[in-house]
Amino acid sequence: MLTTATPPGPAEGFDLDGTDESLRRLNEYSAAYGDLFRVFSPSRGAHDYVINHPDTVKHVLLSNHRNYTKGAGMDRVKLLLGNGLITSEGDFWRRQRRMIQPSFHRRVLERFDELIGEVNERYADRWAAQGARGEPVDLGEDVSELTLEITLRAIFGEDLARLTAETGDNPFDVVAKESDRDLRFAYRFRSLCRLVGQLIARRRREDAERFDFLEMLMQSRTRDGDEAMSDAELIDEVMTLIVAGHETTAASLAWTWYLLGRHPQIAEAVRAETDRAETRRPCSLAAAESLAWTHGVLQESLRLYPPGWLFTRRTIEADELGGFAVPAGTDVFICPYLLHRHPGFWERPEEFLPERFLAADAVERHRFAYIPFSVGPRHCVGENLSMFEMLVHMYTMNRRFRFTPLDRGPIEFEAQINLRPRSKLMTMVEER
Repeated sequence: MLTTATPPGPAEGFDLDGTDESLRRLNEYSAAYGDLFRVFSPSRGAHDYVINHPDTVKHVLLSNHRNYTKGAGMDRVKLLLGNGLITSEGDFWRRQRRMIQPSFHRRVLERFDELIGEVNERYADRWAAQGARGEPVDLGEDVSELTLEITLRAIFGEDLARLTAETGDNPFDVVAKESDRDLRFAYRFRSLCRLVGQLIARRRREDAERFDFLEMLMQSRTRDGDEAMSDAELIDEVMTLIVAGHETTAASLAWTWYLLGRHPQIAEAVRAETDRAETRRPCSLAAAESLAWTHGVLQESLRLYPPGWLFTRRTIEADELGGFAVPAGTDVFICPYLLHRHPGFWERPEEFLPERFLAADAVERHRFAYIPFSVGPRHCVGENLSMFEMLVHMYTMNRRFRFTPLDRGPIEFEAQINLRPRSKLMTMVEER
C-alpha cells in the first residue's frame, strides 16, 4: 500500500519551467527542503515534485520508467521537433529507437572521422588568421557554427552543399544564429521541414549510394524487416537530430573553453596530453577516446554545466518516491545541475576538478549521480558521437594554439531549454 505522506515545499506557487528564474528557485528550494520537495504550479493547478537523490532518479528513469511519460514543457519542444525521438512515447518511441540505434554504432561513428577533422582544421586555420591579425576569437559563437556544420553534413552529406548552392545560403544556419527558442524560432525552424521533405523525395528518385544519417534513416527497417519510416517520421527525426546534435555539443564546448580559461594550469595539462598523443590525421575514434585527461575535462565541464539541465517526467499511475506519495498525473522534475553538485556524492562540488573522473572513486560513484546525457532507456542516443566531436575539437585546437581569455571572471548564463553561456567568450589565440 502506498504512503499518503506528502513532501515539504514552499508556501508560494511557482511554475518550474525552463527559465533562469527556475534555476534560481530550484537552488533555493533544494537548500531549504532537501532532496525531494514539491512546488505548487499555478498554471497547472497541481503540485510539481522535484527529486535530487540518485536513488530516486534511478527509480524514475530506470526501475519504474514504464510508469512515466514525458512531463511539463514537452508541448513547447514538440512545436520545435515534432514527434521525433525526444518527444515521442510508448510503442512508437520504442519502434523509432530500435530503428535509429544502429546508426550510432561505433563502427558507423568511426566513419565520420574525416568530416569532424576537416571542419575543425578549417576553423583552426581561421583562428590562426585572426590571431595573426591580433583579433580575438568569439569561442562561443564559433563552436556553435562549427558543431552545426558537422551536424548538418553528417545528416545530409553532399546534399547540404547542393541545397546551399540552390538557395544561395544555408537555410539551417538559423539554428546557430538565432539564440531564442521561442514560438517565432519554432515557426522558422519547422518551415524547413519542406526542404527536408524535398531532399527525401529527390533521394528516392535518384537512388544513389550515400553515407550520412539521412540515408541510414531512410534505409532503416523495423525488426521484421518490412516497415520503413514514413516521410513525416523521417522529417521529425531529422529535425530532432539537427537540434539535439548541435545544441548540447555546442554548449558543452563553450562551457569547457570558459572553464579552461579560468584554470590555466588545467588548460596546460590538456595541451601537454595532445602533444603526447598520436599525430595521424584524421583523429580516429579510438585515438580520441585515449585522451584520458581531456575526456575528464569534458566530463567535469558537463558535470558543472550540463546543457540538459532540467528533465521532466509525468506519472501514469500513482507512485511513491523517497517515502512520499506521488499522485497519478504528477509532473516530476529532475535537475542535473543540482544533482551534479550534490554534496553527498561530490567532494568540493563547486570546484572544477577533472581528476575526479580519473580517480578510483569514479568507478565507485553512484551511477545516477551523473546524468548529463540522461540514463535508462531514454539515454541520449548520440552521446558517443558528441564526445567524439568534442575530443577531436579539443585535440585539434589545443595542439595548435594557446588561448588567453580577455575576461577570466564569471559570465552570465541562460537556463532555458539548454544551459548555455549568455556572455561572449572573447579570447586571444596564439599559435604554439
